[in-house]
Amino acid sequence: MDPRRLEMLLELSRLGSMREVAETLHVTTSTVSQQVAALSREVRQPLVEPVGRRVRLTPAGRRLADHAVTILAAVEAARVDLDPSAEPAGLVRVASFSTAIRGALLPAVRVLAERHPDVRVQILEHEPPEAFAMLAADEVDLALTYDYNLAPATIDRTLQASSLGETEWALGVPSAAGRGRGDALETFRRFRDQDWIVASRNTADGDAVRTVASMAGFQARVVHQADSLELVQDLIAAGLGVGLLPARQPVKRGVGLRRLRDPAVVLRGYAVTRRGRADWPPLALLLRLLGDLRLTP
Repeated sequence: MDPRRLEMLLELSRLGSMREVAETLHVTTSTVSQQVAALSREVRQPLVEPVGRRVRLTPAGRRLADHAVTILAAVEAARVDLDPSAEPAGLVRVASFSTAIRGALLPAVRVLAERHPDVRVQILEHEPPEAFAMLAADEVDLALTYDYNLAPATIDRTLQASSLGETEWALGVPSAAGRGRGDALETFRRFRDQDWIVASRNTADGDAVRTVASMAGFQARVVHQADSLELVQDLIAAGLGVGLLPARQPVKRGVGLRRLRDPAVVLRGYAVTRRGRADWPPLALLLRLLGDLRLTP
């Protein structure tokens, strides 16, 4: 149904005169008559009946006028919600890996709570393959994902991505092996006989480990899988293997970090949306905040 026709019917229920409706809406009386008649044909019921020189709504007309109140309010709410110049409001659904939630998303949510309380954020912790699937199914509005410089991800052309920043990663080893920074290939060779720990729900860090190991001339023996960085540290401290960890984050007792170079291992974060969706005011606002805050290690 044409909202303009519903508006005329609603005004007619209030004013009782097509002439007064025409004056109120700045159209001709003939236009009002034609549009109400068209609406009657659309619903296949008479909506008005004459009463002397005026008209009144039939029972069907009154019922439709009652619906028109709700329909026109919803249309106006949608217009305001989608107006780029309007104050952002609404729920933004975000699927994100845990590091980005802590380092970028939660600080952005705190800013929103202070400055834009009408924007709400739903946080769903997922690894990139899951987040991409949810984005494709339109189950989320935004996916915060990552890849490694040594294992770059392919972004579907229906999506658009912006950088959240980069974080250097190191090799987490038992503290008895010592800390330090050195050639990545030499460091990997030193631990070639160790079991290796990679993520369970994403292949990116495993691909990075296998790439460096291959460059160093061996095949990494991947035994353990864990997505929680705290659990990775626990496994390392227990002497069960070695694995990649953020280079600038504190580590637990029993864990040491070997910084890597030539090649460095760098995690790269991204904010990904469906193409054409980033201009929706609440999402655009969140994207700007994430761009300002960036991903912290």
